Amino acid sequence: MTEPDAPRPVSPEELGFDRIVYEKTPPRATITLNRPEVLNAFDFRMLRELARACEDASWDDEIKVVVVTGTGRAFCVGADLKAWGADLLDNPCEYWKWFGAFKDMHDRLREIGKPTVARVNGIAVGGGNELQMACDLAVMVDDAFIRHVGPEHGSVPAGGATQWLPIFVGDRRAREILLLCDEIPAKQAEEWGLVNRAVPAAELDAVVDYYVERLAVKLPQTIRYTKQQLNWWRDISWHETVGHARDWLALSMLGDEAKGAIRAFLEKE
Repeated sequence: MTEPDAPRPVSPEELGFDRIVYEKTPPRATITLNRPEVLNAFDFRMLRELARACEDASWDDEIKVVVVTGTGRAFCVGADLKAWGADLLDNPCEYWKWFGAFKDMHDRLREIGKPTVARVNGIAVGGGNELQMACDLAVMVDDAFIRHVGPEHGSVPAGGATQWLPIFVGDRRAREILLLCDEIPAKQAEEWGLVNRAVPAAELDAVVDYYVERLAVKLPQTIRYTKQQLNWWRDISWHETVGHARDWLALSMLGDEAKGAIRAFLEKE
């Protein structure tokens, strides 16, 4: 990836992405996480590519709606713990840099200035749920689930979950999701307001298409400012906490609790 000379969009082929597939078929852009062999887990390069794709879509006046989805049987399962175990344990400086890329990806997506739709094609775990929550709307296949596992794997889910789940589902349900680490089936996620719709796989694309068609005809400047106003509560909770979370989580990589949990997970793989 090279730095642009001006805020001008380019063709997806010019961006040379490896971890995601980025497609533009105006009025829609589609960003597909493309590491199915690890259930679309984030690594550093994927985070950087997601941020750059969001930046390009924000600059393209022909793009009115952005869809985020995954390849294979998962939407996203959050951070790649294998990479963590190899690169980040006992290395808080490197973790701090890694989390910076995670934060930048979220900021680029949330501040894209256009409506975003999460096409949740499979399970969404940890940072995968935080990714779908960062979108404006979400449609999920009804045979999948949402889950947070940070308290079991040595990572506080403070990359969106602690900030946004109480806003989405209320305080008590947020605590249930984050403290118990139970699976939340898609239909339950719909009932709780964690996703907009839970539908059979055969209907997923039709519902996403409906949302895209309805959103694409709205006035772009007006819808951008509507998003800005709607994001106020999310932004307050995010910006007030995420910097602190970045530093605390980085230092936690030195502790026996995080190291033991991650190593135990890797040994089961």
